[in-house]
Amino acid sequence: QAQLVESGGGLVQAGGSLRLSCAASGRTFSSYAMGWFRQAPGKDLEFVAAVSWSGGRTYYADSVKGRFTISRDNAKNTVYLQMNSLRPEDTAVYYCARGVVEGSRRLSEYEYWGRGTQVTVSS
Repeated sequence: QAQLVESGGGLVQAGGSLRLSCAASGRTFSSYAMGWFRQAPGKDLEFVAAVSWSGGRTYYADSVKGRFTISRDNAKNTVYLQMNSLRPEDTAVYYCARGVVEGSRRLSEYEYWGRGTQVTVSS
């Protein structure tokens, strides 16, 4: 059973940057696609970005395209989300998850989830 632990969240001013990390347990990390989702207060969980098992293919929600970058380091069992040009509407709890289907935007196609890390962007 995989365990995922997010870190790197915090409070930042609009226009600033943060880098989230998601550390995974287990020796099969490099075999799976990974994704990031977020949930803003009072809203549903939404897809943010995903990456293939190798890191060679990436997928983004339109709302973050050009500002966020997902990457992974399989030697460190870690996936990252570099967030630049942050906006107040990016405020949310960010979750990483292990994917069953590469690049999927569907929650049901992710089988393990972390507990999340809070990102707050002030205006």
